[in-house]
Amino acid sequence: MDRLRQLRRAKDAMDRDWADPELDLDAVAAHAGYSRYHFVRAFREAYGETPGRYLTHRRIERAEELLRAADLTVTEICHLVGYGSLGSFSATFKARTGLSPTDYRIAHVGRGASLIPGCYALLWAGGFPGRSAIPEKRADRTAAYRDGQEQQPSGGRGRGSGRAQP
Repeated sequence: MDRLRQLRRAKDAMDRDWADPELDLDAVAAHAGYSRYHFVRAFREAYGETPGRYLTHRRIERAEELLRAADLTVTEICHLVGYGSLGSFSATFKARTGLSPTDYRIAHVGRGASLIPGCYALLWAGGFPGRSAIPEKRADRTAAYRDGQEQQPSGGRGRGSGRAQP
């Protein structure tokens, strides 16, 4: 029973963090307290599939939901479900469902929940990696779009010259 509890902890971590592209076998195995090789064998024995295949199924299932219900591009969905490459996402998606992501959307759009605007789905997911979902307040009070008309603070640098302005 203790072994299943350890494996369940790792499976819970995959269920919770499935969208994280940095989620790897070593991190998941650490949740169970196993080495990566022993973890793969134990997980397959307990659940009937490898941890990698289980994680792929979770990601593709979530992508199917988003393709049916969200107004997002396939590329946005690819990144939201933890893939870094559109090509590998599309190939994996087609191998699992028999349809490309675009063909799947055409065949299944509107089934289930009503379409969710893409901006809400992105906000819910925290935006794209490396970007904050909530813009930070500008520290300076200069115009957001520089048209060359604003005043430079004293001692500031000119645009593009690399030299101090007199």
